[in-house]
Amino acid sequence: MKKRRAIFFDRDGIVNKRLVGDYVKTVEEFEFLPDFFPLFELTDRYGLLKIVVSNQQGVGKAVMTLKDLQSVTQFMQTELVTKCGFGFDDVEYCTELASAHSYRRKPEPGMILDAARKWNIDIEQSWMIGDSISDATAGKQAGCSTILVGDFTKAQAPDADWIVEDLVECYDLLNSFLQKQAE
Repeated sequence: MKKRRAIFFDRDGIVNKRLVGDYVKTVEEFEFLPDFFPLFELTDRYGLLKIVVSNQQGVGKAVMTLKDLQSVTQFMQTELVTKCGFGFDDVEYCTELASAHSYRRKPEPGMILDAARKWNIDIEQSWMIGDSISDATAGKQAGCSTILVGDFTKAQAPDADWIVEDLVECYDLLNSFLQKQAE
């Protein structure tokens, strides 16, 4: 069976607005970033799997419950289907505390590698998009190309293959790359 390509998305700060110093605990706190939608639709246009890989230690800290996280995820998926006609193919979370040193918690690559096995993904032809250095590190450790969104330097984020200012620039970069691959 032919391996598939995927885009691995961090959630908070890429899909939805990050709550600085807090966690998105309820549907009411979940707010999509408007520039995410064109990027999401681009990945579908090229037939890429779309998978969330997100640390959610708010559950481990008992700031929110697993049921709260599942409700937010269901809301996100339902809204995506309504707005785009499709949702994420899979959602992988690590709810453990950082102190647990889980192989699934970014910067470790476990969520990406688990999804790659589950979906028969060609890691070397896939991308990790995130807004923290741990996203780039997890992607690089897994063997993906990495795009880091935000105000970073290459010295700060050596595992980022590309550093872009925002999701619009991320779209342009990914679109250009995918067009070249398709030719």
